[in-house]
Amino acid sequence: MKTVILAGGFGTRISEESHLKPKPMIGIGDKPILWHIMKEYSQRGFQDFIICLGYKGYVIKEFFADYYLHTSDVTFDLCNNEMTVHNNHSEPWKVTLVETGLKTMTGGRIKRIKDYIGNEPFMLTYGDGVSDIDMNDLIRFHKSHGKIATITSVNVGQRFGVLDISENNQIMSFREKDQMDGSYINAGYMVLNPEVFDYIEGDETSFEKEPLEKLAKEGQLMAYKYHGFWKCMDTQRDKMQLEALWESGNAPWKVWDDE
Repeated sequence: MKTVILAGGFGTRISEESHLKPKPMIGIGDKPILWHIMKEYSQRGFQDFIICLGYKGYVIKEFFADYYLHTSDVTFDLCNNEMTVHNNHSEPWKVTLVETGLKTMTGGRIKRIKDYIGNEPFMLTYGDGVSDIDMNDLIRFHKSHGKIATITSVNVGQRFGVLDISENNQIMSFREKDQMDGSYINAGYMVLNPEVFDYIEGDETSFEKEPLEKLAKEGQLMAYKYHGFWKCMDTQRDKMQLEALWESGNAPWKVWDDE
């Protein structure tokens, strides 16, 4: 199953760093948060990625084009114009980088990668949140209910869209958070059937608005309630907290072994 990562936004709430690079390329330790997310999926057995680019997308392209330079020792033979890679630390990933527009909304970005998905379910997440979720269990839940869309939901009392969830985990409505809420919120880590493309009109469509709201009204949106670790890097403070976890050696989302 393919994994789509939304990586095209401006990241205005963490502009201290996003004025130089796209938000998914902001580092935790010596690697971008995008790399951490991909390692999560890879460890669970999912290694075919489609990344939706927008703001400063060339930075992400250059990262993968020069991946060996970021991860391995190299020797440059300038006279013969040769490069030798030593102790190759590459990943078993297939990465498709898609230019989805500078100002395209999240729904529009998803619509633009339709041809790369084909007629099969796919996973979708945001390029700024990490978790220790088991995607295989998420997929089993998605297959069990037969609906079009599954969203991982967490209860963190933060500043995101709120999910009103029934007793059988069906999402009854998708709305903006107000100050009194302590409800489950959209944490990304979704599984979507290809029918979801029919709910997206074009570049101006925010996936979190009309598509999810309509899916909820039609009874086609389910919540995978998750009580493990999840954190979004939305501000500089969030980044510092994730950095501290990584430096401690106890980052909950690090589900892979060191090589």
